[in-house]
Amino acid sequence: MVKASETNLQELLEGARQYRVPLYQRTYAWTAVQLERLWGDLVQIAEDRVGDPKASHFIGSLVLAPSPSNGPTGVPEFLVVDGQQRLTTLTVLLAAIRDHRVATESAEHRERINELYLSNKFKPEAQRIKLVPTQADRPQYNAVIDGTPASGASAVLDAYRFFRSRLVAADDPEDPHDIERLEDAVLRGLALVSVTAQAGDNAHRIFESLNNTGLRLTQGDLLRNYLFMRLPTRGEQVYESTWLPLQESLTSDELELLFWLDLVQQDPAHRQADTYAAQQQRLNKLHDEKDIEAEVLRFRRLGGLLRVILNPELEQHSGVRLRLERLKAWGTTTVYPLLLRLLDLRDRGEATSEQVAAAALYVESYLVRRLIVGRATQGLNRILLATVHEMPQDLPVEEAVRVYLSTGRKHYGSDADVTAAVATAPFYLTGRPNQRNLVLRWLEESYESKEPVALGGLTIEHVLPQTLTDSWIAELDLEAGEDAEQMHAELVHTLANLTLTGYNSVLSNSPFHVKREQLATSGLRMNQEIAKEDHWGVSQLKARAARLAARITETWPGPVAGALPAGGPNWPLLATALAALPAGSWTSYGDLAALIGSHAVPVGQYIAGNPVPNAHRVLKAAGVVSPDFRWLEPGRTDSPEQMLRDEGVEFDESGRASKAQRFTSSELAALVGMEPEILPTELSVPASDTQIDLRDTFIAQLGEAQSPEAVHGVLALLDGWTRLGGRLEFGEAGEVSCYLMATDATRLSEKVWPFTIYPSGKVEVVFQYMLYRPPFDRWELRDEFRRRLNQVPGVDLPVAKVSMRPGFHVDLTIAKSSRDGLLAHLNWFRRIAVATPEEESAAASETSIMPA
Repeated sequence: MVKASETNLQELLEGARQYRVPLYQRTYAWTAVQLERLWGDLVQIAEDRVGDPKASHFIGSLVLAPSPSNGPTGVPEFLVVDGQQRLTTLTVLLAAIRDHRVATESAEHRERINELYLSNKFKPEAQRIKLVPTQADRPQYNAVIDGTPASGASAVLDAYRFFRSRLVAADDPEDPHDIERLEDAVLRGLALVSVTAQAGDNAHRIFESLNNTGLRLTQGDLLRNYLFMRLPTRGEQVYESTWLPLQESLTSDELELLFWLDLVQQDPAHRQADTYAAQQQRLNKLHDEKDIEAEVLRFRRLGGLLRVILNPELEQHSGVRLRLERLKAWGTTTVYPLLLRLLDLRDRGEATSEQVAAAALYVESYLVRRLIVGRATQGLNRILLATVHEMPQDLPVEEAVRVYLSTGRKHYGSDADVTAAVATAPFYLTGRPNQRNLVLRWLEESYESKEPVALGGLTIEHVLPQTLTDSWIAELDLEAGEDAEQMHAELVHTLANLTLTGYNSVLSNSPFHVKREQLATSGLRMNQEIAKEDHWGVSQLKARAARLAARITETWPGPVAGALPAGGPNWPLLATALAALPAGSWTSYGDLAALIGSHAVPVGQYIAGNPVPNAHRVLKAAGVVSPDFRWLEPGRTDSPEQMLRDEGVEFDESGRASKAQRFTSSELAALVGMEPEILPTELSVPASDTQIDLRDTFIAQLGEAQSPEAVHGVLALLDGWTRLGGRLEFGEAGEVSCYLMATDATRLSEKVWPFTIYPSGKVEVVFQYMLYRPPFDRWELRDEFRRRLNQVPGVDLPVAKVSMRPGFHVDLTIAKSSRDGLLAHLNWFRRIAVATPEEESAAASETSIMPA
């Protein structure tokens, strides 16, 4: 017998009790994918509860069993049979909220949240913390709960840092209650079903029966059944004449999308997960069978319009078709409610095709300009979903869309914002990769060449390369006193430094005179313009930025006059990045400047005058504490360098922090989710019939960039990998990369690989991509691989980057002893990747040669 009841986190945690995760359960394993989804749900339900305090969002079940050790006295204990990942995450989130509110509001939040939800005050040490995870997670989890999560690394600490950074980003100084609302949403807005077995029950068997539910009906299925239940006399005829054509024109997922889009036309707060319940509530108000039949007819008409949105080639008007194609390519589905309204207005004769095309162009302009000024995602979904409901109703529809997007702080970049951002903002680090590529493609199309070039398959090329060489330092034409590394960091990812190339382009870090020859033969007008330059330094980048800005402002119309400025340094992003920066790592003022589209001096001034998290982890580019660094707390005199040493940062004899532990602007961008969808499924690996050619290109590029000894070392490593049973695949980009594939999967989304090798010299250890596929989605396996690799002299992969893409130079492969060491650990990786659970456990427990 079991007891099942709906509950929330407040009810679960209040009062003296303890939840223990059995030792046979897996360790904590949530990654940024699950955390981002939970955070999105949390933000939405916090907003919903402003208008409806009873609103909630169901996040799953929790299966509990009374602990056999329960006695007549003491704290009641429960075993967490299922749901420990969810429960661990939520308590870590509460600890992050506690620490954020202590830092930004008052110290009373520490004791309040601890006593109510995280600990059993005055109880023995064994019963003090309310949730006891598996043994492997306990030290890090306890450090989070005790408010001391400074050192070490684990999935638990990754989750804590994730929530701290998101809280910093969400905390609006002008809204004193936003974090309070988030806390309320965590405690009372997230609904769970708690299933508690009775003493002596088989909790595992109960869990299996609860999850053995078979095929689930979709929300579209449920709504169809409801509609035809309401059509007792006309159901068969309406089904044949109306519903069946609708069902045959859209997939099951597209039908569900249609019903959600219909709801958000009136209320943008509707969540897609609650589509059926909301539609049923709306339709319950209709009592006549004719009204229900009219609703089915309306759904069919709207379904035809949605089919055009999803398949723009069906659109007859060329202007509308172009805009639909571009907005579909952009990949933001929250623009669909507005597109459906626009096509609906035209279908009812209330708007022309020209007006629809103009309105869609303003949306495209809004998206492009936001991306360029570095505000690609901030509040975007909420703004787009609310467009239909909130845009002025007394204006022509295209002007109504433009006015709505221009009013308030919606970050619709003005011409001045765009002009400044093209020269300074890190365009390559913002938005999704496909969106950045699209902007460059559309810019090339704006030249309207008489002989247009096919733009499919082109990739983004950095003219000034991401790896700074001596020849490129000379190319920059720096003035006296300017720091080449800092200038490179500020310029390399700007739009002014980017173009498009095919995969046979020159090597990414070749000297400019080599690149110029290749660009001159390109059919792309933007490349031909670059090729006209004698060299590629600061002045050339500034001139190109001005040209691109003029083309952008001419191609994509801006907001109405008087709109609030969208540009300027993104200080909230700086604070978010610093909150996410893990212990045992550091970054520089220049890296932060490149991240937010500013310069090192104003970044230093801002940090010196404003409270930001982990300010002591920001150093000068050389890895030393700035002589101008001062604590904001009066009377504080402790050494920032000593704090960093205590956190695990290594310093050399000259007092410079380890370069391996530095987070660059690109790594900071990945850390804060500026590229949330940089999944392995997006990596470009072409079909096998082109792999031989790409292998030859890879070797040729490697030979151009590296010494003969390094080329021999890399090829020997690759040969050793294939002898171990691994495979090689080559990417399609300007610089042809080599992937060491550990599995035989044919779908890229299922492939696992340890290294990516670039001809320019980096052997990249792809921890970031391992996050998304088992078994290396487990933190402890990634960290064990890191430890093993660090046994090879010259490899120094910091624990702080076990979710990033650190690496080492290909020169390390020259020595046979180093290659043999790498191959030994690669062999371990492959054995884990292809092992059965039993084999994996045995291989994972093998002792490393030495500690790291």
